Amino acid sequence: MPLPRPTLTRRQIYRRRRITVFSSLAVVLTGLFYGLGTGLAPVPAVAASLTQPPALTQPAAAPAWPSFGDGAIGAVGYAGVLASNGDQGPVPIASITKMVTALVILQAKPLGGSEDGPDITFTDKDVDYYYDALAEDGSVAPVVAGMVLNERQALTAMLLPSANNYSHSLAVWAYGSEDAYLGAAAGWLKDEGLIGTTVADTSGISPDSVSTPTDLVALGKLVVADPVLSAIVAQPTADLPTIGTVTNTNKLLGKHGVDGIKTGTTDEAGACLLFSADFTVGTHTITLVGVVLGGDTHPELNSAIADLIDSVEPGFREVTLTEPGTVYGSYTTAWGQTARAVSAKAASAVVWSDTPVTGAASAKPVPLADKGDTVGSVDFAVGASTVSVPLVLDRTLSDPGFGWRLGNPGKLSG
Repeated sequence: MPLPRPTLTRRQIYRRRRITVFSSLAVVLTGLFYGLGTGLAPVPAVAASLTQPPALTQPAAAPAWPSFGDGAIGAVGYAGVLASNGDQGPVPIASITKMVTALVILQAKPLGGSEDGPDITFTDKDVDYYYDALAEDGSVAPVVAGMVLNERQALTAMLLPSANNYSHSLAVWAYGSEDAYLGAAAGWLKDEGLIGTTVADTSGISPDSVSTPTDLVALGKLVVADPVLSAIVAQPTADLPTIGTVTNTNKLLGKHGVDGIKTGTTDEAGACLLFSADFTVGTHTITLVGVVLGGDTHPELNSAIADLIDSVEPGFREVTLTEPGTVYGSYTTAWGQTARAVSAKAASAVVWSDTPVTGAASAKPVPLADKGDTVGSVDFAVGASTVSVPLVLDRTLSDPGFGWRLGNPGKLSG
């Protein structure tokens, strides 16, 4: 026969009920805090699995250098010299010297791209410079005491017919004396880093006015970048007050894309041409700048430079670096969602010869992100330059939801 159950006092019943209530409350609160903790805890960031772009290689170019003289080529937007031939030391450069004269004059008397500049009244001294140049067997253009040309017209008279007397007149007008001009020119050459260039006069008839092919390519880029001088040297002819029509000594102008820059001829320098030429490669315009020194005659020199330009043009190639949507990485979350890091846009570059092209993709770890968010970049080294393209997500990485959070507390961030 079972023993009778003890009768609980009212106080014992109250105590047991209180324990039950508080235990239940503790369970509820624990569950609540757990749910809140898992529901509000950040999800872990996931790292991208990356695919690196392959290196791109192109065949080497083979410029058709002439069998005579010294030369170098470069291009606007490309550092330094792209290729060279012959002796690269300083040699006489004849009337190419006048491009230094023009740039240094514009340093003292600057012109905007469409400005004509101040008027210059020529005097008996300028007539004397004309006869001095004739006595040196130099090239000249007419001058009359009392005639007036604006600065742009005077520069045109100096550059197109390569008039030695106008180089002297303009240098004295801008600097007060030839010696003052030469001091300014020496400082300008140093500032521009043209350490292989020395100018001993304004015209280049002196064999002591010398430069290197590398410096002359850099000089040509400065001329191309100057809107006044690049416009002047691109003219086949020009009509000037009092002087009449002057004709550009550059007979290659308008052929093979040539639009400048300056001829030079002396016994010491031979036939010389500092040239620029434009041609199209894909969707890009290339401005080639080059020089060949030491030719026997200008017809021979022009023919050789035409062949050189034609051989150089195919050495520039437009290379596709990436297309929109190209995949460079992927993300997989702990809750099974996936997204890819893709290039946001197309990119291309014009590559000279066998210039190396390498790429590197990088992407940051992401927790939650929307489609189209930038997560990294793919950076292409093209020679000394860099082309960078953003990487974006091709789909959204969304929150896994409360159910997953509740069941995977150990996979949530701390």
